[in-house]
Amino acid sequence: MDATTETLKPKQYKSSVKPVWCPGCGDFGVLNAITKAFSALALRPKDVALISGIGCSSRLPAYASAYGFHGVHGRALPLATGLAVGRPELTVVAVGGDGDGFSIGGNHFLHACRRNVNLAYVVMDNAVYGMTKGQASPTTEPDWCGSKLTPEGPGVEDFRPLEMALSAGAGYIARGFSGDPNGLARLIAEAMQYPGFAFVQVLSPCITFRPEQMGYKNRVSAGFEPTNDRRQAFLRLLDDDHFTTGVLYRSDGAGWQPPVAPQRSLDDIANAFRVENL
Repeated sequence: MDATTETLKPKQYKSSVKPVWCPGCGDFGVLNAITKAFSALALRPKDVALISGIGCSSRLPAYASAYGFHGVHGRALPLATGLAVGRPELTVVAVGGDGDGFSIGGNHFLHACRRNVNLAYVVMDNAVYGMTKGQASPTTEPDWCGSKLTPEGPGVEDFRPLEMALSAGAGYIARGFSGDPNGLARLIAEAMQYPGFAFVQVLSPCITFRPEQMGYKNRVSAGFEPTNDRRQAFLRLLDDDHFTTGVLYRSDGAGWQPPVAPQRSLDDIANAFRVENL
Protein backbone atom coordinates (compact mmCIF):
# COMPACT_ATOMS: atom_id res chain seq x y z
CA MET A 1 0.00 0.00 0.00
CA ASP A 2 1.52 3.32 -1.04
CA ALA A 3 1.51 6.41 1.14
CA THR A 4 -1.00 8.23 -1.06
CA THR A 5 -3.57 5.48 -0.62
CA GLU A 6 -3.08 5.31 3.13
CA THR A 7 -3.93 9.01 3.53
CA LEU A 8 -7.12 9.02 1.42
CA LYS A 9 -9.98 10.55 3.35
CA PRO A 10 -13.65 9.59 2.89
CA LYS A 11 -14.41 12.67 0.80
CA GLN A 12 -11.65 11.69 -1.63
CA TYR A 13 -13.66 8.60 -2.53
CA LYS A 14 -16.52 10.82 -3.74
CA SER A 15 -16.77 11.84 -7.38
CA SER A 16 -17.43 15.32 -8.72
CA VAL A 17 -21.01 14.34 -9.60
CA LYS A 18 -23.52 15.96 -7.27
CA PRO A 19 -26.19 13.58 -5.92
CA VAL A 20 -29.74 14.30 -7.10
CA TRP A 21 -31.41 12.62 -4.13
CA CYS A 22 -34.10 14.58 -2.31
CA PRO A 23 -32.83 16.69 0.59
CA GLY A 24 -32.94 14.57 3.71
CA CYS A 25 -32.81 11.24 1.84
CA GLY A 26 -31.21 8.49 3.89
CA ASP A 27 -29.05 7.49 0.93
CA PHE A 28 -26.73 10.43 1.65
CA GLY A 29 -25.83 8.74 4.92
CA VAL A 30 -25.18 5.46 3.11
CA LEU A 31 -22.85 7.16 0.63
CA ASN A 32 -20.99 8.70 3.56
CA ALA A 33 -20.79 5.34 5.32
CA ILE A 34 -19.46 3.55 2.23
CA THR A 35 -16.74 6.14 1.66
CA LYS A 36 -15.83 6.00 5.35
CA ALA A 37 -15.49 2.22 5.01
CA PHE A 38 -13.26 2.59 1.95
CA SER A 39 -11.06 5.00 3.88
CA ALA A 40 -10.91 2.81 6.99
CA LEU A 41 -9.77 -0.14 4.87
CA ALA A 42 -7.30 2.06 2.93
CA LEU A 43 -8.65 0.75 -0.36
CA ARG A 44 -7.34 2.10 -3.63
CA PRO A 45 -10.20 3.42 -5.81
CA LYS A 46 -8.95 1.34 -8.73
CA ASP A 47 -9.37 -1.82 -6.63
CA VAL A 48 -13.04 -1.18 -5.85
CA ALA A 49 -16.10 -1.82 -8.04
CA LEU A 50 -19.61 -0.62 -7.19
CA ILE A 51 -22.42 -2.39 -9.06
CA SER A 52 -26.06 -1.28 -9.01
CA GLY A 53 -29.43 -1.85 -10.64
CA ILE A 54 -32.20 0.72 -11.02
CA GLY A 55 -33.72 3.14 -8.52
CA CYS A 56 -32.83 6.16 -6.41
CA SER A 57 -30.22 4.28 -4.39
CA SER A 58 -28.78 2.63 -7.48
CA ARG A 59 -27.43 6.00 -8.58
CA LEU A 60 -24.74 5.68 -5.91
CA PRO A 61 -21.87 4.38 -8.13
CA ALA A 62 -21.89 7.69 -10.03
CA TYR A 63 -21.22 9.55 -6.80
CA ALA A 64 -18.15 7.52 -5.83
CA SER A 65 -14.60 7.69 -7.14
CA ALA A 66 -14.19 4.02 -8.01
CA TYR A 67 -15.11 1.67 -10.81
CA GLY A 68 -18.87 1.51 -11.20
CA PHE A 69 -21.51 -0.18 -13.30
CA HIS A 70 -25.14 0.96 -13.41
CA GLY A 71 -26.97 -2.12 -14.61
CA VAL A 72 -30.61 -2.88 -15.34
CA HIS A 73 -33.46 -3.40 -12.92
CA GLY A 74 -32.87 -6.24 -10.45
CA ARG A 75 -29.67 -7.47 -12.07
CA ALA A 76 -26.99 -5.97 -9.82
CA LEU A 77 -26.18 -9.28 -8.10
CA PRO A 78 -25.53 -11.45 -11.18
CA LEU A 79 -23.30 -8.69 -12.54
CA ALA A 80 -21.46 -8.36 -9.23
CA THR A 81 -21.15 -12.14 -8.89
CA GLY A 82 -19.62 -12.49 -12.33
CA LEU A 83 -17.16 -9.70 -11.62
CA ALA A 84 -16.19 -11.12 -8.21
CA VAL A 85 -15.55 -14.55 -9.76
CA GLY A 86 -13.67 -13.20 -12.76
CA ARG A 87 -11.65 -10.57 -10.86
CA PRO A 88 -11.25 -11.93 -7.30
CA GLU A 89 -8.58 -9.33 -6.51
CA LEU A 90 -11.23 -6.56 -6.58
CA THR A 91 -13.42 -5.47 -3.70
CA VAL A 92 -16.89 -5.83 -5.21
CA VAL A 93 -19.85 -4.06 -3.61
CA ALA A 94 -23.39 -4.28 -5.00
CA VAL A 95 -25.79 -1.52 -3.97
CA GLY A 96 -29.50 -0.93 -4.52
CA GLY A 97 -32.91 -0.55 -3.00
CA ASP A 98 -35.64 -2.79 -1.67
CA GLY A 99 -37.65 -2.69 -4.89
CA ASP A 100 -34.67 -3.43 -7.09
CA GLY A 101 -33.27 -6.12 -4.80
CA PHE A 102 -36.31 -7.94 -3.44
CA SER A 103 -38.90 -7.64 -6.22
CA ILE A 104 -37.58 -8.15 -9.74
CA GLY A 105 -34.20 -9.01 -8.23
CA GLY A 106 -35.57 -11.35 -5.58
CA ASN A 107 -34.56 -14.56 -7.31
CA HIS A 108 -31.03 -13.27 -7.79
CA PHE A 109 -30.89 -12.31 -4.11
CA LEU A 110 -31.75 -15.84 -2.96
CA HIS A 111 -29.19 -17.50 -5.18
CA ALA A 112 -26.46 -14.97 -4.41
CA CYS A 113 -26.92 -15.88 -0.74
CA ARG A 114 -26.76 -19.57 -1.62
CA ARG A 115 -23.70 -19.30 -3.86
CA ASN A 116 -21.81 -17.36 -1.17
CA VAL A 117 -19.39 -15.68 -3.58
CA ASN A 118 -17.06 -13.10 -2.04
CA LEU A 119 -18.90 -9.76 -2.38
CA ALA A 120 -20.89 -7.33 -0.25
CA TYR A 121 -24.50 -6.34 -0.94
CA VAL A 122 -25.80 -3.12 0.61
CA VAL A 123 -29.55 -2.57 0.29
CA MET A 124 -31.00 0.85 1.10
CA ASP A 125 -34.45 -0.14 2.34
CA ASN A 126 -37.08 2.60 2.56
CA ALA A 127 -40.09 0.32 2.03
CA VAL A 128 -41.32 2.32 -0.98
CA TYR A 129 -40.62 2.86 -4.67
CA GLY A 130 -39.26 6.39 -4.42
CA MET A 131 -38.06 7.03 -7.99
CA THR A 132 -41.42 6.04 -9.49
CA LYS A 133 -43.46 8.18 -7.12
CA GLY A 134 -44.31 6.22 -4.03
CA GLN A 135 -45.76 2.80 -4.77
CA ALA A 136 -45.62 0.07 -2.14
CA SER A 137 -42.50 -2.11 -2.36
CA PRO A 138 -41.82 -5.69 -1.16
CA THR A 139 -40.88 -4.45 2.32
CA THR A 140 -43.86 -2.10 2.74
CA GLU A 141 -46.09 -2.86 5.72
CA PRO A 142 -49.43 -4.45 4.77
CA ASP A 143 -51.43 -1.60 6.30
CA TRP A 144 -49.49 1.35 4.81
CA CYS A 145 -52.03 3.62 3.08
CA GLY A 146 -49.68 6.29 1.76
CA SER A 147 -50.01 5.43 -1.94
CA LYS A 148 -52.93 6.19 -4.25
CA LEU A 149 -52.34 2.79 -5.83
CA THR A 150 -52.92 1.04 -2.50
CA PRO A 151 -55.22 3.42 -0.57
CA GLU A 152 -56.15 0.64 1.87
CA GLY A 153 -52.62 -0.75 2.14
CA PRO A 154 -50.90 -3.50 0.13
CA GLY A 155 -52.71 -6.10 2.23
CA VAL A 156 -49.90 -8.67 1.97
CA GLU A 157 -47.16 -9.48 4.43
CA ASP A 158 -43.92 -7.60 3.93
CA PHE A 159 -40.80 -9.35 2.68
CA ARG A 160 -38.30 -10.01 5.48
CA PRO A 161 -34.78 -9.68 4.09
CA LEU A 162 -32.80 -10.93 7.09
CA GLU A 163 -34.90 -14.08 7.41
CA MET A 164 -34.61 -14.79 3.69
CA ALA A 165 -30.85 -14.22 3.67
CA LEU A 166 -30.39 -16.54 6.64
CA SER A 167 -32.60 -19.22 5.08
CA ALA A 168 -30.81 -18.99 1.73
CA GLY A 169 -27.31 -19.38 3.19
CA ALA A 170 -25.68 -15.94 3.36
CA GLY A 171 -22.54 -16.01 5.48
CA TYR A 172 -22.72 -12.48 6.90
CA ILE A 173 -26.01 -10.73 7.70
CA ALA A 174 -26.39 -7.31 9.30
CA ARG A 175 -28.74 -4.36 9.60
CA GLY A 176 -27.73 -0.72 9.92
CA PHE A 177 -29.27 2.74 9.90
CA SER A 178 -28.39 5.56 7.52
CA GLY A 179 -28.72 8.04 10.38
CA ASP A 180 -25.69 6.41 12.03
CA PRO A 181 -23.03 6.65 9.30
CA ASN A 182 -20.16 5.73 11.62
CA GLY A 183 -21.87 2.61 12.92
CA LEU A 184 -23.03 1.74 9.40
CA ALA A 185 -19.51 2.25 8.05
CA ARG A 186 -18.22 -0.36 10.50
CA LEU A 187 -20.83 -2.86 9.32
CA ILE A 188 -20.02 -2.22 5.65
CA ALA A 189 -16.27 -2.45 6.26
CA GLU A 190 -16.78 -5.81 7.99
CA ALA A 191 -18.99 -6.93 5.12
CA MET A 192 -16.34 -6.02 2.56
CA GLN A 193 -13.73 -7.97 4.48
CA TYR A 194 -15.90 -11.03 5.04
CA PRO A 195 -14.70 -13.89 2.77
CA GLY A 196 -18.09 -14.71 1.27
CA PHE A 197 -21.48 -13.18 0.51
CA ALA A 198 -22.19 -10.39 3.00
CA PHE A 199 -25.60 -8.73 3.17
CA VAL A 200 -26.30 -5.42 4.90
CA GLN A 201 -29.86 -4.13 5.09
CA VAL A 202 -29.86 -0.38 5.68
CA LEU A 203 -32.90 1.43 7.07
CA SER A 204 -32.74 4.46 4.79
CA PRO A 205 -35.73 6.81 5.16
CA CYS A 206 -37.54 8.32 2.17
CA ILE A 207 -38.89 11.51 3.69
CA THR A 208 -40.55 12.55 0.41
CA PHE A 209 -43.01 9.68 0.10
CA ARG A 210 -42.79 8.32 3.63
CA PRO A 211 -42.25 11.36 5.88
CA GLU A 212 -43.22 9.27 8.91
CA GLN A 213 -39.86 7.53 8.53
CA MET A 214 -38.21 10.61 10.00
CA GLY A 215 -39.11 8.96 13.31
CA TYR A 216 -36.76 6.05 12.64
CA LYS A 217 -34.05 7.70 14.73
CA ASN A 218 -36.25 7.26 17.79
CA ARG A 219 -37.01 3.62 17.04
CA VAL A 220 -33.66 2.21 15.91
CA SER A 221 -31.60 0.48 18.58
CA ALA A 222 -28.40 -1.55 18.61
CA GLY A 223 -29.15 -5.06 19.78
CA PHE A 224 -27.88 -7.75 17.44
CA GLU A 225 -24.70 -9.48 18.59
CA PRO A 226 -22.83 -11.68 16.09
CA THR A 227 -23.45 -15.41 16.28
CA ASN A 228 -22.31 -18.30 14.10
CA ASP A 229 -25.30 -20.39 15.21
CA ARG A 230 -28.06 -20.23 12.58
CA ARG A 231 -30.67 -21.55 14.98
CA GLN A 232 -29.89 -18.82 17.49
CA ALA A 233 -30.05 -16.21 14.71
CA PHE A 234 -33.48 -17.48 13.60
CA LEU A 235 -34.77 -17.33 17.17
CA ARG A 236 -33.63 -13.72 17.47
CA LEU A 237 -35.58 -12.84 14.34
CA LEU A 238 -38.78 -14.23 15.84
CA ASP A 239 -38.74 -11.29 18.25
CA ASP A 240 -37.30 -8.77 15.81
CA ASP A 241 -39.14 -5.45 15.58
CA HIS A 242 -37.39 -4.60 12.28
CA PHE A 243 -35.45 -1.78 13.95
CA THR A 244 -32.69 -3.69 15.71
CA THR A 245 -29.26 -3.04 14.22
CA GLY A 246 -25.92 -4.83 14.31
CA VAL A 247 -24.52 -8.10 12.99
CA LEU A 248 -27.14 -10.83 13.21
CA TYR A 249 -25.11 -13.73 11.83
CA ARG A 250 -21.52 -14.37 10.78
CA SER A 251 -20.53 -17.83 9.64
CA ASP A 252 -17.07 -19.15 10.35
CA GLY A 253 -16.95 -20.90 6.99
CA ALA A 254 -15.26 -19.42 3.94
CA GLY A 255 -17.23 -18.43 0.87
CA TRP A 256 -17.06 -20.08 -2.51
CA GLN A 257 -13.85 -19.40 -4.39
CA PRO A 258 -13.37 -19.75 -8.16
CA PRO A 259 -11.24 -22.76 -9.11
CA VAL A 260 -7.72 -21.95 -10.21
CA ALA A 261 -6.75 -23.50 -13.51
CA PRO A 262 -3.54 -25.59 -13.34
CA GLN A 263 -0.54 -23.81 -14.78
CA ARG A 264 1.01 -25.38 -17.86
CA SER A 265 4.74 -25.34 -18.43
CA LEU A 266 6.26 -23.50 -21.39
CA ASP A 267 7.21 -26.86 -22.90
CA ASP A 268 3.61 -28.08 -22.66
CA ILE A 269 2.37 -24.92 -24.36
CA ALA A 270 4.96 -25.15 -27.11
CA ASN A 271 4.10 -28.80 -27.69
CA ALA A 272 0.41 -27.97 -28.04
CA PHE A 273 1.25 -25.77 -31.03
CA ARG A 274 3.39 -28.30 -32.88
CA VAL A 275 2.09 -28.96 -36.37
CA GLU A 276 1.42 -32.65 -35.71
CA ASN A 277 -0.81 -31.76 -32.76
CA LEU A 278 -2.96 -29.22 -34.65
